[in-house]
Amino acid sequence: MLTKDLLRVSRAGGGYHPQFADESRERLAARVLGVYQGHVGETRADLQAALADLEGEAEDFKLVRGVAKLVEREATFETRAAVPPERARKRVFEAAEAVGVVTEAERAAAIDRAADRLGVDADATESSLYADLADRQVLTEVDARWTPAELVTQYNLSLAQTALFDATEVRVRSSDPKALVSAVKRLRLMYEIRATPAGREVIITGPDALFSNTRRYGTRFARLLRTVIKAAEWDLTATIDDRGTERELRLSDVDVSAPGTDPVAEVTYDSGVEADFAARFSALGLDWRLVREPEPLAAGEHVVVPDFAFEWAPGGDATVRDTTDPDAPFRVFFEVMGFWTPEYVAKKLDRLDAMDDVEMLVAVDESLGVGEAIEARDHRAIPYSGTVRVKDVRDALRPYESELVAESAADIPEELRPDADVVSLAALAAEYGVSEDAVEDKSFPAHERVGRTLIRPSVLDVLGDEIEAGMSLSDAQAVLDEYGVDDDSAVLARLGYRVAWTGLSGGTVRERADGSGENGASE
Repeated sequence: MLTKDLLRVSRAGGGYHPQFADESRERLAARVLGVYQGHVGETRADLQAALADLEGEAEDFKLVRGVAKLVEREATFETRAAVPPERARKRVFEAAEAVGVVTEAERAAAIDRAADRLGVDADATESSLYADLADRQVLTEVDARWTPAELVTQYNLSLAQTALFDATEVRVRSSDPKALVSAVKRLRLMYEIRATPAGREVIITGPDALFSNTRRYGTRFARLLRTVIKAAEWDLTATIDDRGTERELRLSDVDVSAPGTDPVAEVTYDSGVEADFAARFSALGLDWRLVREPEPLAAGEHVVVPDFAFEWAPGGDATVRDTTDPDAPFRVFFEVMGFWTPEYVAKKLDRLDAMDDVEMLVAVDESLGVGEAIEARDHRAIPYSGTVRVKDVRDALRPYESELVAESAADIPEELRPDADVVSLAALAAEYGVSEDAVEDKSFPAHERVGRTLIRPSVLDVLGDEIEAGMSLSDAQAVLDEYGVDDDSAVLARLGYRVAWTGLSGGTVRERADGSGENGASE
């Protein structure tokens, strides 16, 4: 982005048209680069004088300054002085106070006196006095990562961003709407998606634009352009508040591009409330996968992108992810309705009302007082204050979960005969693609259930022969590991043993005193 004083626009026809640089300006860009590269080792004052000469030769001095501003960001300046300037000033001022400087001779005497204390000559002392001022700093390096043509392209992007500083509303059509909406959310702008004959249009405003026109969010609109231009095809229309006059700015992929420009990606979540909830929910390890920014949902002539979706994934990875499986069997969508303006809340409620055949949970800030209105639209409202309680969301998901478990259990035979001699209920459920609840009530004729593990009786007999009282726990665990048994405690108890612990260093297998288990006997 450039500063507002370097903005070059035309207002012909009542519009707002950035004056982009074309290929003919590449020679000027090359000269600006050359000025910087030719002044490495010289002061900023000398560099600025050379740039001023170039401005005098050019047709538009703002163009020279704009290009120079971009190169300046890639330049490194250093303070070069025989002694640190602050130290030199301190000594000179102390000496001047002692001498009483009025005349030029007295000034020279003060500098000589300070130089003696600093251990350098008078010239070095005087040159060090103000070496840290901006115009006296020395250009030490220019990272010329752009060719003249690329520098012109970067200038055009920066000019377009600056033109958006005074935007009050931005409307974008993009071949990558999901990336666009994601960036809009990360920049904490307000938006709606409308279906038009030309395709989906994302309408973006600042949070307080519902009350009045505002320029507070212009820099966010400008940063959003970095993501907009990454799409293969896009066009943008912005309403500009040009000193009280409303003008229209239009841009497209023909006007602006910038290969290598990174899109907006600073913030993962729209708010701390969402980030906190996602972290706590994912830590539960449930059979629900939390999907960030799932696919858009139709809401009449508009489109809604919920904050999350809970995707039923029994036995799978239930961590947060950014993409969805289009073949996922079931999703419950989740929207976090924070402290929004009444007008924006009304728009959201209208969108919820227009969605058909969508299971939606809405966490709603209690201060909004719209929980009943959400419930009236057949969506579950979860009130919250400060943070969204995971328990409340968990309770809201349970009815769906019970139904899904029942459906998946109905598709599984009542008798299950796993091929493996030893298999956990979790592994068996994953094999069938269902939750553990769907298999644990089934019959297992060829296996005995021990804890959460199914074991063939013949394997239990072998384990009973190989494990005996007095064996160290580590040796017993080695035997169990050999047969793929993870549930040590349950299997040892089934065999009639307990563990006598020896501090924290380990334990010994002992017979259970109650005589339970096949090998149980009184001690």
